[in-house]
Amino acid sequence: MTNVIEQEGQLINGDCIEELKKLPDNSVDLILSDIPYGIGADDWDVLHSNTNSAYMGESPAQLKAGGVFKRRGKPINGWSEADKEIPRQYYEWCSQWAAEWLRVLKPGGSIFVFAGRRYAPRCVVALEDAGFNFRDMISWIRPRATYRAQRLSIVFERRGLHEEAEKWNGWRIGNLGPNFEPIIWCFKPYRHTIADNVLENSLGAFNQDAFEAATGHMKNVIEMGMAKGEGGLHPAQKPIKLLEALISLVTQPGQVVLDPFAGSGSTGQAAANLGRKYILVEKDPNIFATMKARLCDVKQQSLILK
Repeated sequence: MTNVIEQEGQLINGDCIEELKKLPDNSVDLILSDIPYGIGADDWDVLHSNTNSAYMGESPAQLKAGGVFKRRGKPINGWSEADKEIPRQYYEWCSQWAAEWLRVLKPGGSIFVFAGRRYAPRCVVALEDAGFNFRDMISWIRPRATYRAQRLSIVFERRGLHEEAEKWNGWRIGNLGPNFEPIIWCFKPYRHTIADNVLENSLGAFNQDAFEAATGHMKNVIEMGMAKGEGGLHPAQKPIKLLEALISLVTQPGQVVLDPFAGSGSTGQAAANLGRKYILVEKDPNIFATMKARLCDVKQQSLILK
């Protein structure tokens, strides 16, 4: 039996694993969430039990650089056995909430998950093990991204290894510019055919016209950045237009969008802009306060706070 969410907007300050247990079965049409990536971007992004003293440390160069690289998200002296456990522990963390996501979502309903490049495969496996079907991996291309791969020659120069510095000139330590981020697209299995499920649950197909209007194409690559003055509310904030493109792809006005890791509330604002209902869950009280203030400015018929 399909349940109906009456309120247009619900903001919940609490742990999403516990809060989702309170939602009815088959009551949500879309789950769209920018989950923690597990790469140590901040304290809320540490999802493992590793006590490596180098992890989350700060070097003088990182303190000077600031921004997204102000913390050390990986070991610096090789990989210990505990370090090697981090990917598996991320999978276990995803598994804690994946089954609840499946329960509250209607048959044929989609989930879009920003999961980060490093551990997105672990998240996909956790979702599949919970019962979801993997549909696609959408590539979000950011117009700008911070690139700070350290020059290997500088490391050797500091050690007095001048010949080695000359030999390895042009080589770097780190990653390429992080302009690409994966968006996992899964769906809850349905009975019979997609056409039958559309008649029963109004879900399962996708809106080509709406997606083309938002992106200019039907490719699984989206290139969008922040609008002027949009950022600054959360270190992992995503563009409203990007979220609108995803929401309009698989839902209709009046349907319910759930974000269990809501952050500053961008999903709620995008849903409200498109006439969708939304449920946002955020654990951190300070971030929740930012979200509350932001969404109270969005015109809507009903906003429920918990």
